[in-house]
Amino acid sequence: MAECPFCDIIQGNLEASIIYEDDLVLAIVPLHAPYPESALVFPKQHIDHFTDLPKDLAMHVMSVGFDLSKKIMNKYQPGRMGMGVHGYGVPHAHFNVFPQNHPMDVVFRKMAYIKDGEVRFGFKNLPVPSREKMDEIARILRGSVLIPNER
Repeated sequence: MAECPFCDIIQGNLEASIIYEDDLVLAIVPLHAPYPESALVFPKQHIDHFTDLPKDLAMHVMSVGFDLSKKIMNKYQPGRMGMGVHGYGVPHAHFNVFPQNHPMDVVFRKMAYIKDGEVRFGFKNLPVPSREKMDEIARILRGSVLIPNER
């Protein structure tokens, strides 16, 4: 299998700020996100496409994401919460949970830039939060009764 940063995190070979973990899924503070108070939920089993997940596993991933969205809303009070499957970036199924403070945040407007007269999206203009900041966000989001922290 080609390199997969999510699999490296699961195996303990790559550092991550873990919000939630159980036998099936892991939720982390993403390294590249328009807002650091975001979360990524992904299955521990390497499956590339979200649509290839068994239905029960997909529902579990989304359920954990839903609980995290409530925690983010409660702790950080953004205007809205966004959730969705993007499908690009890392070839490992994952569910994005992110605060929204503008109608265009659903398309990650902070990732947009213009090159050769075309609008493109990428990580190049996004600041990377410090590990300390990411760990703080993970600690805050773990500290709720909505989902247990098993790690």
